[in-house]
Amino acid sequence: MPPQDRAPDRAALVEAARTSIARGSKSFAAASRLFDPATRERAWLLYAWCRACDDIADGQDHGHGMTRVADAPARLAELSAKTEAALAGRRVGEPAFDALRVVAAETAMPPAWPRALVAGFALDAEEWRPRSEDDLYRYCYHVAGVVGCMMAVVMGVDPADDATLDRACDLGLAFQLANIARDLAEDDRAGRCYLPQEWLDAAGIAPGTLGDPANRAAVAALATRLATRAAQFEVSARGGTPALSARSAWAVLSAADIYGAIARKVAGAGEAAWDQRVGTSQWEKIGYIGRSWWRARRRARLYAAVPRDPMLWTRPR
Repeated sequence: MPPQDRAPDRAALVEAARTSIARGSKSFAAASRLFDPATRERAWLLYAWCRACDDIADGQDHGHGMTRVADAPARLAELSAKTEAALAGRRVGEPAFDALRVVAAETAMPPAWPRALVAGFALDAEEWRPRSEDDLYRYCYHVAGVVGCMMAVVMGVDPADDATLDRACDLGLAFQLANIARDLAEDDRAGRCYLPQEWLDAAGIAPGTLGDPANRAAVAALATRLATRAAQFEVSARGGTPALSARSAWAVLSAADIYGAIARKVAGAGEAAWDQRVGTSQWEKIGYIGRSWWRARRRARLYAAVPRDPMLWTRPR
C-alpha cells in the first residue's frame, strides 16, 4: 500500500503531535495547555511539522544533538517536497507532515508561510551567515517570525489582519533571538553563527572563534545585545494580545514570559551563560503562567493602547 494511503487519522496525528511537543519543548508544551482544546490540538499539529523540519535539517532528535550534516541539500529537498505535498492536500504518510496538511486546511493558512519557513532552512543548508542586523532579523523571520504568524491564524486571527500578525511575528523574533543567545556555544560547535558579521568585526572576534576562552567576555556582551533586542520585540508582541481570545492571550503571555526569562538569564549569567543550558524550572513556569492569567484578563487595559514601535524591524508583506 502506498505511504499516502496509510496516513493516520486526525486523532492519531494529534497524539503524535502531543508526544512531539512534550519531548521537544517543555516551555511550549506548558504554554499550549492554556489554549482551548481545538486551538491546543492545532498548535500541537503545527509544532509537530516545525519540529520535524528542524530535526531533518539539523540531524537532530526533537531539537537535541545538533550536528553538522554532510547532506544538507538532500535533507532540504526532502522536507520541501513533503511540505509541498501536505500543502497540496495529499497524504504524506508521515505524522508530522500530515499534521501540516490537516492544520493548514482547517485554518486556511496561507501557503506562503510554511514555504517561508522552509526558505529559512535553505539558508542554513547554504551555510548562510548574516552580515548585518537587518540580515539577522530576516533570518529570524524565516525560522520563527513566520511561525508566529502561523500560530496567530491557529488562534483565529484573520490572515489579512496585518497589525495583529506583525505583533505575532514580533513574538517569534523575540523567541529566536533568545534561542540564538542561549545556543551560541552549541551553534559554534556545529559550525554555525547567527551573530551579524558587523557585530563580530566591531568586537574583534574572528570567524569560528566564538568558543575561545579569550573571547568569552566579548561574546557575553553580544549575547546581552541579543537579549536586549529580544526584550524589545517581546514588549511589542504583548500589544497583539487584545485581538486574541482570553485563553489564547493567556498562552501567548505565558510563553512570552517563559522565553523572555531565558534571554534575561543568558544576559545575567555573563561569561558563564554557556556552562550549562539555560532554561526555566517547573516552578518558574507555574509562576509565569499564574501572572499571565491576571494579565490576560486585563489585556485590553494593559496593551491595547500601546502602538507598535515604528523603529522595530517589520516582516515582509
